[in-house]
Amino acid sequence: MTTNSARPRGRPRRFNPEEGVAIAQRLFHARGYDAASVADLTEALGINPPSFYAAFGSKAGLYARVLDRYSCAGAIPLSEILRPNRPVAECLAALLEAAARNYAADPAAAGCLTLEGTRCNDPEARDAARAMDRAAIDTIRRFIAARHPEEADQVTNYIETTMAGLSAKARSGHGLDRLLATARLAGLILAQALRV
Repeated sequence: MTTNSARPRGRPRRFNPEEGVAIAQRLFHARGYDAASVADLTEALGINPPSFYAAFGSKAGLYARVLDRYSCAGAIPLSEILRPNRPVAECLAALLEAAARNYAADPAAAGCLTLEGTRCNDPEARDAARAMDRAAIDTIRRFIAARHPEEADQVTNYIETTMAGLSAKARSGHGLDRLLATARLAGLILAQALRV
């Protein structure tokens, strides 16, 4: 007697948490933290809820791992752009243009994963996103303050606000051309503000 089983023979495929983090990153980036439910995540990862909680602890725990991954592969490379051998205004203009390109790179997952996470409803996830955002802003401020200490706070606020606006507009459908036009206009303003 033979039976036709839908279950494949052999051992089940093992779940790889690092692959899961990459899949979750795409989902969080596309939908936002709040709109990506645990059910959505377990379905995308191909695991059941107990396996999800065993691997990540919580949805916020997974999000923290996603943010760590994003900072290494996906976020704007601040250390490559903010170089001490270039004029500050030139570096900041390049930063804004890089942000525009990054935020528009994937229309299905537009904007900045970190910036968008700073407004989510879950306090733990929001705090993780805000901590990462603060670290980036502190890096930018230190870079500016090294050569323009008097203007550092005001210019940092301007950069932070412009980047948040670029991310929000990318999420609402602005394409690369519009984002770059805004970034380039902001670059002209920075050149005026930081004239030596």
